[in-house]
Amino acid sequence: MPFFLPSTAGALLFGQGQAPATPQQLILQVLPFLLVGVAAWTLLYKPERERLKRQQDLLAALKKNDRVLTSAGIYGTVANVDRDSGRVTLKVDDAANVKIQVALSSIASVLDGSTESAASSG
Repeated sequence: MPFFLPSTAGALLFGQGQAPATPQQLILQVLPFLLVGVAAWTLLYKPERERLKRQQDLLAALKKNDRVLTSAGIYGTVANVDRDSGRVTLKVDDAANVKIQVALSSIASVLDGSTESAASSG
C-alpha cells in the first residue's frame, strides 16, 4: 500500500508515464476555457456596458421641460439641471408649485407622449 500511493501521486503530479502533450492537445484543453470567457463577455459584460452607455446618453440629453420618471417612481417635469453638482430640480405639481431636487443619476427615463399616456392609464 505505501508503494502505491507515492507512485500514483507521482504519476498524477508529474505526468510520469505519459507522452508530452502536442500543440493540438494543448489547444483542445484550453479551448473550453476560452469559449466560457467569450460567452461570459457576450452575455454579461457587453449588455451591461451598452445599458450604461444608453443611460449616460439619456442624462447628457436631459433638458428643461422634459417629463421624467425617477428610479424611485416619481414623475415630474425638469425645471433645472445642475450638472456640476449632479442635481435635477423637478416640478412635481404645477398647481401647488411643488418642486423637489433629486440626483441626476436617479433619472430612470425620459417620457414622451406615448409613454406618459400609457403610464398614467395603467
